[in-house]
Amino acid sequence: MKLPEPSLLIHFLQTGGWVLQALLGLCCILLILLLERYWFRWLEFTKLKQQTLFDIEQHSNNLAWLSAYCQLDLKLQSHLPLIRILIALCPLLGLLGTVTGMIQVFDGLALNQGANPQLMASGIAKATLPTMAGMAIAVFGLIFYTHLQRWSTHERIALSQQTGADEYL
Repeated sequence: MKLPEPSLLIHFLQTGGWVLQALLGLCCILLILLLERYWFRWLEFTKLKQQTLFDIEQHSNNLAWLSAYCQLDLKLQSHLPLIRILIALCPLLGLLGTVTGMIQVFDGLALNQGANPQLMASGIAKATLPTMAGMAIAVFGLIFYTHLQRWSTHERIALSQQTGADEYL
């Protein structure tokens, strides 16, 4: 698979305007948060779970173990609400880009005192790029968010049943 040339990416970003550049920034933040959650899942969670279960066994006679359980529960849910918000923002920001792009198209038509079909088609194509990008980023993020959310919920339920924390919560 051949990667696109950097000049094509720069041209794409310039075509979509400032909204497309903002979407790129949002996409980078979303990607970093998703990677952090997968890093936690694959490399850190097993060790933390074993340590938490060990702490719970050590303090089974009082409620001090509940603190260790709650800390792991919070770590399981960390960043998921922020990821969900970023996913919801992407299509909205894309639509903002389309609206501002269409305003520019109509301004250009008003200045030229005529409807040039090629100019209009080109402007509409440029205006719809941010919406396409916003929707693509949102779908990409939603797939991975749903996977992480289901895993987190499954682990939380299993951990509460394993520790008996559901009696106290």
